[in-house]
Formats: sequence, structure tokens, C-alpha cells
Amino acid sequence: MQWQQAAKALFPQGHDIVEEGSLLRGSGPCGDVVFAVIGSTHHTEVGVELALDMAAEVLRTVREHPGRPILFLIDTEGQRLRRRDELLGINRYMAHLAKCVEIARTHRHRVLGLVYDQALSGGFIPNAMMADLCAALPDAQIRVMNLPAMARVTRIPLERLQVLALDSPVFAPGAENFVRMGAIDAIWEGDLAARLGQALARADPHDHRRELGEARGGRALAASIVRRVIDAAASE
Repeated sequence: MQWQQAAKALFPQGHDIVEEGSLLRGSGPCGDVVFAVIGSTHHTEVGVELALDMAAEVLRTVREHPGRPILFLIDTEGQRLRRRDELLGINRYMAHLAKCVEIARTHRHRVLGLVYDQALSGGFIPNAMMADLCAALPDAQIRVMNLPAMARVTRIPLERLQVLALDSPVFAPGAENFVRMGAIDAIWEGDLAARLGQALARADPHDHRRELGEARGGRALAASIVRRVIDAAASE
């Protein structure tokens, strides 16, 4: 889906979102609530410039619109893998963006993320995955890496990964598998404005992804291991 279609469905009352290169920024009302909108488009790679631009928009919202909820609209091919960006320390730019999102959260801004097209790897970790709640549209493509790349990195045969992906969402790309793992709260269909309003009402700063993954059968051990660590620490 193009961002214009997504924005029209999310904000049927109108919006002032603009596209500046690969950056989306603006605002839109959902019912009585105005959202600050920050995002990316054109399957862009998130490099140092875009990370800084998004971080600046987050800080501008905190400064100029206290308490206004923030919606990240995400379409990205992931972190830019270029020598220049690596030499400049792109990891620090990504960390800066994530810290700015956390600043917004600590200043009582609810933060939501929506993958409206595709999201790969580091391109949506410091924004939408930092949100209080992250969702996706039905046709969204989400993955850390594709199976051939995973086979090269892990040295596990591609055929074996393909078999594992049939049962384990950890190995399988796709928005539905990220829902099973709890990383994505839900797939939004139907009235997107209504879904946005409902998500805002449910969003809170506590991370429920481990529990969601456990309940949905996508992450069998994360929540239980954390509980064991907490119990062991409390007993000392």
C-alpha cells in the first residue's frame, strides 16, 4: 500500500503529512486526538541522514506539542549497508533515534508504529519496534533477513531452514509470524481509523511482547526465563 492510501484511511478527516525525499512528517486527527506522524517511504534504506531527520521530528513534537501521540508509518528495506554509513557510525545514529523515542515516551507521548508496506531488519527497530504498540497492514512484509541470507550467516542449510520455518515463526518471515512472536500486536484490517483509536486506548509503556509471544505460541521460552530470573533475584 502507498503511504497516501494508508494516511487517507487512518485520517479520514484529512491530514497535512508531506513527503520530503524518503521522510514522511506531518499530523492528522483521529477522532478528537491529533497524531504527530513520522515515517519513511519508497522502500528506503535508513541511513544516517534519515535517522537524524526522524529523531529531529520526534524531538520537535516533544518540544512543540507536549503529550501528542506519535505514529510511525514504516516502509523500509532496512538499515543502509554502505561503507560511508558504517564509517560514520550508523549504529550510533540508530541508537540516537531510539533514545529520542524513549524521551518522547518518558514525556507522556504514546508512541504507535504501523508497517504499511515492508519493514526489514534495523530499519524499523529504533522507531516502530520502540513503540508502545506496533501493528501492520495485511499485505505488509516484515523480516529480519530472508532465508537464503540466514542460511549464509548461520551456515544452516537452506532446506533445513525452510522446514523449520513451517513450524517456528522465529525462522519465518512475514507479518503473521511477527504477530505470533508478539513483536507485532495485530494485523489491522477494515476501518483503520477505528483501529488506530483503539490502539491508542490500549497502548501503555510496559513491554508485553514476551507475554504475547508466549500466549500465541510463537516464543515458548522468553517469558518463562524472565520470570525465573526475577524469582531467583527476589529470593537472594
